Amino acid sequence: MSTLGIIGGLGPMATAYFMQRLTQMSDAKTDQEHMDIFVCSRPSIPDRTQYILGKSDKSPVPEMVWAGRKLKQMGADIIAIPCITAHYFHDELEKQIGIPIINAIVETAQCIEQEKIERVGLLATDGTIQSGLFQRELKRHNVQSILPSADRQREIMRIIYEEVKANKTVDMACFQNVSDELFQQGAQVILLGCTELSLVRRDFALSPGYLDVMDVLARKAVQCCNHVRKEYNRLMR
Repeated sequence: MSTLGIIGGLGPMATAYFMQRLTQMSDAKTDQEHMDIFVCSRPSIPDRTQYILGKSDKSPVPEMVWAGRKLKQMGADIIAIPCITAHYFHDELEKQIGIPIINAIVETAQCIEQEKIERVGLLATDGTIQSGLFQRELKRHNVQSILPSADRQREIMRIIYEEVKANKTVDMACFQNVSDELFQQGAQVILLGCTELSLVRRDFALSPGYLDVMDVLARKAVQCCNHVRKEYNRLMR
C-alpha cells in the first residue's frame, strides 16, 4: 500500500476529524490492515485566506512546502491537505514538494458530475470563493455555482473563524439561514467547501442535500492507499 502524508493543522480540529474519516472509510479489520499515515501538523502556517485576498504579505507556501518535503523524507508517497483554501496553491506545492497532492477541488467536481447534479450551492471561505477555485472547476463539468449573498457570506466566515476555529458553539440558526438562501436560489446540493464546516456536519444532524468536501478528499486518499468500505462508494445521500 502507498503511504499517505498529511499537511495538517489548517485547522487542528479539522485535521483530527480527517484522520477519523480516513479510519472510518478504510476497509480494514485489524490494526495492520489500516494505511500508514504521516502527519505534519503546522497550525503556525500563515492564514491562507488573508494572503489570497491581499490582506497579509505572509505567504503560506514556504512552510507548506517545508512540511510536504518532511513528509516525503519520511516516506509519504502521496499528500492530502485537509484545508480547501490551501488548494489555491496546489500546483505550486506539488511542483516544489515533488510527489502527488490529491486535488479535492477536482475530485469534488467529478463526484458532482457523476451524480448528474447541475446546480450547486457553495459554502466556503472568502479566499476559496473569491479565488474561483470551485467555480472554474465546476464550470468545466457543466455545473453552475450558486454563491451566498454578501451578508450571508459574512455569516459563514463568522461561523468558520469565530466559532469553529475558536472552539465555540456554532450558531445553527444562522447556518440554516445561509443554506436556505442557497436552496431557494435553486441549489440541488450544497457543498461544505471548508473543512471547518465538516465539523458542523459532524456535530449536527443536517438534512439531506449536503456534500462534504472533506469526505471526498478522505475517500480519494483511502482509494490511493487502501480499500474503501463499500458504504462509501457513494457520498451523496
